[in-house]
Amino acid sequence: MHNGSGKVVEFTKEMRDDYTILVPNMLPIHFSMLKCVFRSHGYNMVVLENEGPSVVEEGLRLVHNDTCYPALLVIGQLIDALKSGKYNVNKAALMITQTGGGCRASNYIHLLRKALDKSGYEQVPVISLNASGLERNSGFKFTIPMLRKAIAVVAYGDLLMLLNNQVKPYEINKGESQELVNKWIKKMSDELSANKGYKLGELKDNLSKITKSFSEIPKLKVSKVKVGVVGEIYVKYSSLGNNKLEEFLHNEDCEVMVPGLMGFLMYCVENGVIDTALYGGNFIKGKISEKINEYLGKIEGAVNSAVSKYECFVAPTGFKHLKHLGEKVIGLGSKMGEGWLLPAEIMELIQLGYENIICTQPFGCLPNHIIGKGLIRKIKGIHDDSNIVPIDYDPSATKVNQENRIKLMLSVAKEKLQTEILLQEHLKFTEVLSENKLSPMEQTN
Repeated sequence: MHNGSGKVVEFTKEMRDDYTILVPNMLPIHFSMLKCVFRSHGYNMVVLENEGPSVVEEGLRLVHNDTCYPALLVIGQLIDALKSGKYNVNKAALMITQTGGGCRASNYIHLLRKALDKSGYEQVPVISLNASGLERNSGFKFTIPMLRKAIAVVAYGDLLMLLNNQVKPYEINKGESQELVNKWIKKMSDELSANKGYKLGELKDNLSKITKSFSEIPKLKVSKVKVGVVGEIYVKYSSLGNNKLEEFLHNEDCEVMVPGLMGFLMYCVENGVIDTALYGGNFIKGKISEKINEYLGKIEGAVNSAVSKYECFVAPTGFKHLKHLGEKVIGLGSKMGEGWLLPAEIMELIQLGYENIICTQPFGCLPNHIIGKGLIRKIKGIHDDSNIVPIDYDPSATKVNQENRIKLMLSVAKEKLQTEILLQEHLKFTEVLSENKLSPMEQTN
């Protein structure tokens, strides 16, 4: 963080013992477990849950209007937390991710430092969580054991998110699915804190047990509208960013599918392989990226394998297939915003039966609008039965308008579902009549 002289305030080894590290929330399930991993390694991490108008107001006050909406919310949430009085601002540090790519998210950290200066918190250090060597802090080291545990967190988080979304709309005993999520979050957090549960064998065993437990929840055998959610990573996952989109869809009696975080991580790594193939450059870097994705692929395969054992669940197709789907609609050299991954996820969701798609588009992310909204027509040319709606998220967009647009999309989806149900009932009735039809001999008797 810059102090009055413009010098960056570093998070030092001495700070590690008594500083609280504040982190903006994005994925509640994942971040709950990640918090415990960091704490077990000596970092007192707190995942922020403050929401409401004050967060947006702080963001608008401190961040330029042309900056993307996720930056506004992330910075607003962090500053709002410091102002809340819950934390000692002289013993607090902030943590933020940097991808190192073309997205302006790589510059959030500089915007955050300016915001802290303007708010009178120039003494607060900012920690960059990145794999690109963009910034270093002597008091924070992201070690190999921490990294392996973080990858395990992604696997457990993706699985719990997927199973909860597929069970919650059909559960007979309301709240049972969420109770199970909470139970597994605690269990996995305890295991990871005790240096267990992140090796491949342990991971597979836990993933299998988690899936089995969700399969045993009593469920209604009814058909519901299936909705997939894609878009810019923050507004896709964050309830603060998308105005509690998943909760709204559940209240509209829908089943929701949100692609997991592992696909995004593998996409980021794969871009290193693609860059080497397209433009040349560092051959060794490309090979390292390949090896990393081989490891991540084993973790992803373990998740998908655990889900595939049960007919009552829909498993993702896997990253290799996702990449193949992306190539059908856009070049793999497109990697700004969510790049080729976003249209690939739309194509995968349609294949899996979630042909009703909400594409979350934040203000200020032009690449995301191009590879999201801009490719809808091309995707509909391949899947003419798809029902895709882009929804804009920004400070001036009201929740009512966003939900009304989604309701219009859902009305089409519900009408189509009702037609399919009536057709299925008609076919069953016809089959019953056919099976019970008397033979000529029986008619004579």
